Amino acid sequence: MEEESNQFLGNERIGKLMKQYAVPCIISLLVGALYNIVDQIFIANADYLGSYGNAANTVVFPLTVIALAVAVMIGDGCCAFVSLSLGMKDLKKAKQSVGNSIVIIIASGIILCALYLIFSKQIITVFGGTVNAETFRHSEEYFFWISLGIPFYMFGQAMNPIIRADGSPKFAMVSTLLGAVINIILDPIFIFVLKWGMTGAAVATVIGQLATAVMAVWYILNMKLAGPAKNDFRIDYRILRKTLMLGITSFLSQISLVAAMAVINNMICKYGAQDSVFGQEQYAQIPMAVVGIVMKFFQIVISIVVGMAAGCIPIAGYNMGAGLRHRVKSLFSHLLIAEAAVGMFALIIVEIFPKQLTAIFGAANESVYYTDFAVKSFRIYLCMIIFACVNKACFIFLQAMGKAAESTMLSMIREIVFGVGFALLLPLLWGLDGVLYSMPVSDILTFIIAIVLIKKTYKELSKEKASVAMK
Repeated sequence: MEEESNQFLGNERIGKLMKQYAVPCIISLLVGALYNIVDQIFIANADYLGSYGNAANTVVFPLTVIALAVAVMIGDGCCAFVSLSLGMKDLKKAKQSVGNSIVIIIASGIILCALYLIFSKQIITVFGGTVNAETFRHSEEYFFWISLGIPFYMFGQAMNPIIRADGSPKFAMVSTLLGAVINIILDPIFIFVLKWGMTGAAVATVIGQLATAVMAVWYILNMKLAGPAKNDFRIDYRILRKTLMLGITSFLSQISLVAAMAVINNMICKYGAQDSVFGQEQYAQIPMAVVGIVMKFFQIVISIVVGMAAGCIPIAGYNMGAGLRHRVKSLFSHLLIAEAAVGMFALIIVEIFPKQLTAIFGAANESVYYTDFAVKSFRIYLCMIIFACVNKACFIFLQAMGKAAESTMLSMIREIVFGVGFALLLPLLWGLDGVLYSMPVSDILTFIIAIVLIKKTYKELSKEKASVAMK
């Protein structure tokens, strides 16, 4: 029977399952992250765009994260709901969740696209685009085309975890990979050959996103387990509420990150203007551009971290639904160790090779102030990246277990209370450097809270008697 086809999630070795589900998810998220990162690399190395285009990319980046926040709330929530339902042998609810999620993601994409187009100037201003006139002009140009692609971007991102939950992590990976490859091919053509500038970077991105969305539509029509029937597209508010509640942590972790980025961008504008170097018109965009490239490296690392954790959602959800708590505990242990290892590797890179990282984003075309500030930013901003990796894994795994309250609390404390709070407070003491120190301070304090929740979760899982022997 179809309901039994996911039984291997309850008896296959944990390590093998992690590899099977996490690796495609990591690649999918890395490839997804490459859209904005590749744009920024090509923009930074185009001498007619340079740090102005780089800064514009940094301004627009949080606005794509807003779209991603809505998409992952729906997609991750549906993924968790489907996995739990399949673990409990309730295929009907799984299909209803998929159908409802598809309707909501399409509607959300259209609405957000319209809002972006209507309020573009005001939105760009909020996210620091007024650092100087040239940056604002590039931001407007880039944002217009990116906005047109928002419905395709959101649909592809939301369907990715749903496809994984349906038992096809490799297809999810390939669909995202296709879009990114198209973007990588078109970016240099549009930017360097045709000289389309920010428009070229954005159009290449949108074409790639459209390709991913088309593949997602094909998969919906050929789903293996949870393919929705016509009636499943009729909104059932009980199913939809449960789906969105399971995904609310993903939403809050992304949307609160946007709030933090908005504050950081504005603090950079404010305190950069007070700096003896960056207060000069020709250098005003440098802090914004530099923090943007530091965040892009961080995004690569977090894509790996989130990929490992999100890849575990179907495994954790199925085993929780089936009552196999001992397997969930083992999975959590494997995940935490792997995430800490990724953080350690990333820390070594940012502390030893910051100049090389900076060079990737066009440092050769910039002043010495650009490189010096970038080196300092990498080393300070990401010095506690190991804690950041473990914290993020904790958010997502608790969500997969159905612990929405604990997951949401930890995520909100990190991004809003600490992320926004310290970004506002520390610059009062240390100026522009205070913005950089806000990240490691937030990660240290969040890690202390995460340790408490991790210990509590282990204790709860240990109390549950295993229903089958460990495999």
